[in-house]
Formats: sequence, C-alpha cells, structure tokens
Amino acid sequence: MEIGIVGLPNVGKSTLFNAITAAGIAAENFPFCTIEPNIGIATVTDKRLDRLAEIFASEKILPAAVRFVDIAGLVKDAHKGEGLGNKFLAHIREVDALCHVVRCFEDPDVIHVDGTVDPIRDVDVIDLEFVYCDLETVTKRLSRTEKAAKAAPAAKGEVEFLKNLEAHLAAGKPARNFSEEMPIVMKELCLLSAKPMLYVANVSEAELLGGNKYVEKLRGKGETVVISAAIESEIATLPKDERKEFLASIGLEASGLDRLIAAAYRLLGLETYLTAGPKESRAWTYPKGMKAPQAAGVIHTDFERGFIRAEIVSYKDLDELGTMAKAREAGRLRSEGKEYTMQDGDVVNWKFNV
Repeated sequence: MEIGIVGLPNVGKSTLFNAITAAGIAAENFPFCTIEPNIGIATVTDKRLDRLAEIFASEKILPAAVRFVDIAGLVKDAHKGEGLGNKFLAHIREVDALCHVVRCFEDPDVIHVDGTVDPIRDVDVIDLEFVYCDLETVTKRLSRTEKAAKAAPAAKGEVEFLKNLEAHLAAGKPARNFSEEMPIVMKELCLLSAKPMLYVANVSEAELLGGNKYVEKLRGKGETVVISAAIESEIATLPKDERKEFLASIGLEASGLDRLIAAAYRLLGLETYLTAGPKESRAWTYPKGMKAPQAAGVIHTDFERGFIRAEIVSYKDLDELGTMAKAREAGRLRSEGKEYTMQDGDVVNWKFNV
C-alpha cells in the first residue's frame, strides 16, 4: 500500500513522516522545508505474527509494509505557480490514498502560512488545488481525444465523458463526487481529487486524548485520525520493547502510526492473510472480497495460474489450539477451492502446480 502525505507548509507533515518512517528528514519551522519528495517505508504492526512465529518456530517475521510519499507543502494558488508543492504532485499520482495532515493546534511559536488556525479552510485550499490540477489533466486529455474522435467515432463516448468531467471540475468539485462512470479512463487519468482521502488532525500533546474544537470540525470532512506529531517523534526514538509501556503511560493502546494504517486499511477495504512456517511468518495484504486464486497471486502470479486449493485455518482457531496438527484433529483446518472468498486472519498453505 502506498500513501501520499499532503498538506499546507508547517502543519507537521514532515515531523509526522520523520516519526513514522524513522527517515530523519528535516522538519524545521519555516515553509517549504521539504523540497524534494521524501519516501519512506513503515511496517504494519500485527501481533498475530508474533504468535505464529512462536507456534511455527519461525526464523523471521515479515510484516506488511506501507510506503509513504511526503511532498512539499501546498499553498493557495499552487496551480498558478505559488509555492513549491505543485511541482511534485506527479509523485503522488500513483498512490492508493492521500493522507492530509491538518494543523489542529495553537502555538504562537509555529508559523501558520495563512496566519491563523482554521482546519476547514486549510482542507478546502488543498482540495481546490487538486481540482485545478486535475482540470488541467482532463482538459489536455479532452483535446487529444477530440482529435482522435475525428478518425475514430468510437472515441466520441469518451469525449462526452471528458466534457462532463471537465465541467464538474471547473465548478470546483472533486472528481470523487463525479457520478458518471468510465473506469478505464479514470484509472488512466490518475486524478488526485478522485483518490480516497484520510485526514490526520495534528494536535498538541495535551489535546491528544480529549481533542479540541478543531478536531470536531475536521471529523465532518471524513475519516479522521487524531495524532500528535510531537509524541510520534518521541515514540520513534524509543526501543521497540519500551514503546508499549510509554503508550500506556499516556493513556493510548496504539501509536498514531498504527491507528493511521488501520484507518487506511478501512478506507481502502484491505485485509490481511497470513502464511507461516519454520523459515518465516508473514503478512499479505489483499482487497476485501478477493477469491483464493487471486489472493495467492499476491505472493506470485505462478501461484494464481497453478492454483489447486488452499489449506486454511483461522488465526483465532490456530491461536486457541496451538498447533496445525491439533487444528486438523479438531476439524478446523479446511480445504478451499477457487470460489472461496478470503477472510481477514486466514492462515494459508497454498497448493499449486508449478
């Protein structure tokens, strides 16, 4: 999974990115500190893997991973050349979802590019920049398609679709709210305003548990995760075995990174199946509702092409019974075919022809 981190300058984007990926990038208190896009990898915490490694005496644990791309802060009229962020929007066109970090804290020592804290205004500024950027993309595609339609009448349907989409964007509306469907064209366009959006409310340490008036306003925009980038930075400096104790001491069960990733999985409709053995216990991400052969293909296309069946036991059953042998004896180990729909937490042994 790949997530693009966006937002205005000085809202905590780079501090958050630095914390969740331990990349050590700059996070100074002035606009446009981030120039080149930053890319980092964060692992997905999954306690089930530790238990599987114990059951199977696995040499390695390989969790799923999320790739984060952090670009320079956007500002109003970025599409006209203001600021720097608009130059790097191409770097997030291929991501699965966007994470908009929004400042939801008061601090006179941290400059706000627009002078005051107003999360709804900030969200609207970024949304509109995406719309204008997409409008330029659609207009260029429309021009090319209109020329092609003169020689290929079949392209006229796409011309009509693009004209309607262009009008929709020109009215300041994001592509995710466009009602007409032409999936192949939309996929090729990679429109930013069509991508699923997750909001991160960056609050002060004191407001992390209780929130504030800004957070409540932001929740009205969509799925929102409340994070203190300052606390995430502190967590990132701790040894892994001390993080759980630190979180408990401030009243949290999970870090902001874990909650952010969990929200992204929900937003994108993603689940996890598990494989385990003496060599490794590993997590694999797949879209909810996927059939067994396609899920096997997440590992390698050969698994999908040569799929025979899947031997499956739920993690819950395996955790309770303790061994695969006991799961088999109890009738919890199942043999599933091509029509089986994968379930989150399935522990799988794939059978396939090479």
